[in-house]
Amino acid sequence: MITRIFSKSKPINFIIVAVYVSLLFVITNYTSLFSDLNSVLTTLFKWAITMFLLFLLDFIVSKNKLSKRNSYALMTFGLLFGLFPEAMAHLDLLLANLFIVFALRRLISLHSNLYIKKKLFDAGFWIVLASLFYFWAILFFALVIVALIYHSQNDFKNVIIPFIGVATVAILLVAYNIVVYDEYIRPSNFKRYASLDFTAYDSKESILKLTILFTALIWTLIYFFKNIPDKNKKLKPSYFLIAWASVIAILIAVIAPVKNGSEFLFLFAPFSIIMANYIEVISERWFKEVFIVLLLITPIIGLLL
Repeated sequence: MITRIFSKSKPINFIIVAVYVSLLFVITNYTSLFSDLNSVLTTLFKWAITMFLLFLLDFIVSKNKLSKRNSYALMTFGLLFGLFPEAMAHLDLLLANLFIVFALRRLISLHSNLYIKKKLFDAGFWIVLASLFYFWAILFFALVIVALIYHSQNDFKNVIIPFIGVATVAILLVAYNIVVYDEYIRPSNFKRYASLDFTAYDSKESILKLTILFTALIWTLIYFFKNIPDKNKKLKPSYFLIAWASVIAILIAVIAPVKNGSEFLFLFAPFSIIMANYIEVISERWFKEVFIVLLLITPIIGLLL
């Protein structure tokens, strides 16, 4: 039933997901919505970013033909917000993820062989900018290296371009600090905190959510890697980038200093695309429904534990 609704790419599907995520957002940020004006404006800004992330993911998938004409990626993205609604409560994390999705969009579109230098510059720029809001987002710079291997093996100029994007962010940061704080670099510009303390997951609700997430991720990721050789030759590098983006996102979640569910936000976009590719080729409709229903009811069951 659910998969049938999202089996076609229709505007109503975006509205359904947007309404669902908005309700989750209100529940998660209820206190901030009825606080002082600054808190209200900040909360509305977080909601706008969340909605734009939905739109951006749907645009990237359809523009680059990363799945068939369906809304499975959008649906999965919304369900992941239901699984980890805490991701909508942190402005810095939302901004960092938005910039990473911008970078991922530019790297994925390299398959067109158009404006390669500009796209590599943008990717380097967005990833380093994201690291100013969430330091460990810098690990996504590895995707730029992977993209260079696939698209620019014989052009040394392209290797330099992403680092020019890095330098641009550094110059802008120094200029901002000089104007606002009268100093070049502030210690707070790069908060390099990490933690391998997983006691925050020591609850029935967290164990259930993580079990469902990693079971679905490992199952679909194995299938995804297995079927990349059968994909359009032109798009193969893009699929590899998506797969490696999910691996990097897991690594960031593992070393995240705060573990409350929001650390999985970076996984949402790549996992949604991976899941969409898996769902659209399953012949057994009941099996499709099982995956989706599990993601849908897990948060509810978690509250009852």
